[in-house]
Amino acid sequence: MTASESLALITETLNNSRRAILRNNSKGFILWGSLLTVFSLAIYLLWHYTGNPAWNWLWFAFSAIGYPLATLVYKKDKNAPTNEIGKALGYIWATFGVFSLTISLIAILAVPMNLFLVIILLLGLAESISGVLLRNWPIIICGFLVGVGGAVVASTVHTSALTLLFTLGGVLLAATGLIVKQQYK
Repeated sequence: MTASESLALITETLNNSRRAILRNNSKGFILWGSLLTVFSLAIYLLWHYTGNPAWNWLWFAFSAIGYPLATLVYKKDKNAPTNEIGKALGYIWATFGVFSLTISLIAILAVPMNLFLVIILLLGLAESISGVLLRNWPIIICGFLVGVGGAVVASTVHTSALTLLFTLGGVLLAATGLIVKQQYK
């Protein structure tokens, strides 16, 4: 095998692997986007109709429910390739989760801040970085819209309606998963 044939084979293998990872990760985008939509709508409605922002504590249940569900969703697909790209995606989203929980605890215990602004920026950034890693424009664009658009709204709105930012973010995240799923059937 010549060097150019070898390089072509490696490139084809990497592209096939990337497509399989995209197909597999579409499930994660759909799962987390759907879960985010349901949680944010529930918290918004509870906060809006009771006038009590304490309903935001339910956000901690989001991870407690989401991670076991994600484990079940990914456990079913034994044929998904595992390589550095797949591992990097896992690290990106794990980092997002750790940052979000840590920033939330800091805001609750020590330094008040606009958590909606910070977390929506982190969410958009994590999604966009995932899109860059996977070379997928719909993921990059949706992440940008969630992060930058959400930051603009979070800077101007100061009511329970801020929770609806995460509803929109969840819808865009799930839509991204559906688009990717269609692209890579």
